[in-house]
Amino acid sequence: MISITSAQLDAWLAAVIYPLTRILSLAASAPVLSNAALPRRARLMLGLALTLGVAPALPPMPDVAPASGLGLWILAQQILIGVGMGLSMRVVFTAIDMGSSVVAFQMGLGFANFYDPQNTSQTSVVSNFLTLLAMLLFLSLNGHLIYFAVIAQSFSAIPVSAVPLPAESGVFLARLGSHIFSTGLLLALPLIVMMMCCNLALGVLNRVAPQLHLFAIGFPVTLALGFLSLAIAMSYLTVPLDKIFNEGLTAMLQFALPTSARGSFPLPALP
Repeated sequence: MISITSAQLDAWLAAVIYPLTRILSLAASAPVLSNAALPRRARLMLGLALTLGVAPALPPMPDVAPASGLGLWILAQQILIGVGMGLSMRVVFTAIDMGSSVVAFQMGLGFANFYDPQNTSQTSVVSNFLTLLAMLLFLSLNGHLIYFAVIAQSFSAIPVSAVPLPAESGVFLARLGSHIFSTGLLLALPLIVMMMCCNLALGVLNRVAPQLHLFAIGFPVTLALGFLSLAIAMSYLTVPLDKIFNEGLTAMLQFALPTSARGSFPLPALP
């Protein structure tokens, strides 16, 4: 007769519950995985499949019962780590959304709003288009596979334990959030310059020929030039977006590490 002790049962549960909590927390906050179009049941099945796939290769879990007080503290730690990893990557897509919103405002399409399933809110049409384009580019660069590799490596970089997160983690996320404005502005800067030149030309035209109806011709010209600039920029977006994606994926591994150990875990390479 096979007998199973409570210690063995707690060890088996800990080997699954702790990684599953971190993975599901990341799936609830990270872009692409947290998309509202992805059903919760599919998200749960994906988390279970990832957990069962990486559990045999993970470092030993703490010998703590998940239902105990210390076990609940470890579960709370895994939730914080998973949400922090997801927010680190969400900064990238938020920066793209902000830059595209600036572009839409400069083109005169700031009033044209559309429902964005990624942010579950009303955003401009241009912003929605560029955000979906960035998501498709992320998937075409095998970003979802690097997601899974980062999740697996995170258990070596940030082991499951009762040790609280370092104080630098919150500062790191705050500084990472400041990149939303700088990165979004840099992405939108070429189109901002183009629109500024267009507005200057229209201003000079208004001074030279005041009899022209500037409001009647300015909007179509600005709109056409904006779409032309977007079409030209499509060919050059791959390189900066690839760099931004790599920075976000690297930040997922490094946000919960001390400053001295952040260079020890580079971004995993796909075979």
